[in-house]
Amino acid sequence: MRSMLVAGWLLVAGSSVAVAQESVVYRVPISGTIENGLAPFVSRVLREAREAGAKAAILDIDTPGGRIDAAERIVDAIRGAGIPVYAFVNPRAYSAGAMIALAAGGIYMQPGGVLGAATPVDGQGTKASEKIVSAMRAAFRALAEANGLDPRIAEGMVDESIEIEGVKPAGRLLTLTTDEALAVGYAKGTAADFDAVLTAVGVAGARVETPAMNWAEYIVRFLTNPVVSPLLLSLGMLGLVFEIKAGHFGIGGLISLTSLGLFFGSGMLIGLAGWEEIIMLGLGFVAIGIEVFVLPGFGVAGILGLGLIGGSMVLALLSGMPTSGDVGRALAILGAAAVITAAVLFAWIRHLPHSLRFRRVLLQEGLAPAEGYISAAPRADLVGKTGTAFTDLRPSGVAVIADERIDVVTEGDYVPQGSPVTVVRSDGYRHVVRGGAGPDAGTIAG
Repeated sequence: MRSMLVAGWLLVAGSSVAVAQESVVYRVPISGTIENGLAPFVSRVLREAREAGAKAAILDIDTPGGRIDAAERIVDAIRGAGIPVYAFVNPRAYSAGAMIALAAGGIYMQPGGVLGAATPVDGQGTKASEKIVSAMRAAFRALAEANGLDPRIAEGMVDESIEIEGVKPAGRLLTLTTDEALAVGYAKGTAADFDAVLTAVGVAGARVETPAMNWAEYIVRFLTNPVVSPLLLSLGMLGLVFEIKAGHFGIGGLISLTSLGLFFGSGMLIGLAGWEEIIMLGLGFVAIGIEVFVLPGFGVAGILGLGLIGGSMVLALLSGMPTSGDVGRALAILGAAAVITAAVLFAWIRHLPHSLRFRRVLLQEGLAPAEGYISAAPRADLVGKTGTAFTDLRPSGVAVIADERIDVVTEGDYVPQGSPVTVVRSDGYRHVVRGGAGPDAGTIAG
């Protein structure tokens, strides 16, 4: 009897553990603009949900869209989640957000929600090239087919030229409201809040886990921020410039390597930069090294090195399927970095003449003789000596004084070559002569 009670208790306990494990649901917030730093976070949360034995993961979507390449990486993470993934449009999923929603196993929408408007555009809001639109249209069609949805409707969200009888005319981009999405089968149901979604997917009362970003993801999102990226590139460029001018490896090279390492390292973590960009960067540094250590100055090797480094920076900002908008953003970031670099160099050059250390080096201020600084050896012995103008003095020139050629200047008069002159004053390096022989005239050797 006792053994039966123990067995029954173990059975109940095991069943309770199983129920507890099955009743965990992970909520994945996808809000704001979809950018590169979001993809690693979504991938990590879905992986944790699978490892924790969660019954489902629900994407809580409220976004105006964003980068297509970031959305593609999130779609890949959803496909490989290994657990059911649902989308809750709460209340809008435009463009890249619509792509993410279509990748889920089922879409639930808040009353008054919207889904669609996925035409790829450039940085100015202009429709992208037909090549990009075609690729985006195919991606949406494939997602719809995988989930048993009408692919023409998905294509209509991307390309306004598609006509769908009873849904949209040609020339109008498709954006579905909640009621329209229900009518065409794109939404499985409506949900006023997240609890309603749990009920709709059959996990009412489940424990909801909403993981937050960890420190590494925050750092990656910070480093890939459109404001921070130009600063990293600027520090990298400034370090290279200082290194080329210095002609040896020092603090400039260390700053450059650190800044570019953070830039490319964060790019590799989010899947933008690859080994191709790293190789280009390495070749650029090799060319710069040749310029600094082998061919001091600035020539072909330096220009080639800067070109390779600049090219690797642009490629590290682009995805495998960049739109004209992505290219525009990459060039804008690189341009901002160039402007910041130029501004810092300009300010540094303007400040340089006022630097105490710089003035000491270039002796731009007078230094007292008492401190041991003299411009030339004193020649008081020349005063009163006579000689001959070796060149025409107009008023400066050369004269022979006591068998010595000396740079002289007259008091203002013109003295022709061969005329006698007399030294009337000697101020260090400046010897003033007057035309005519003085009382100390003697034999002059020419």
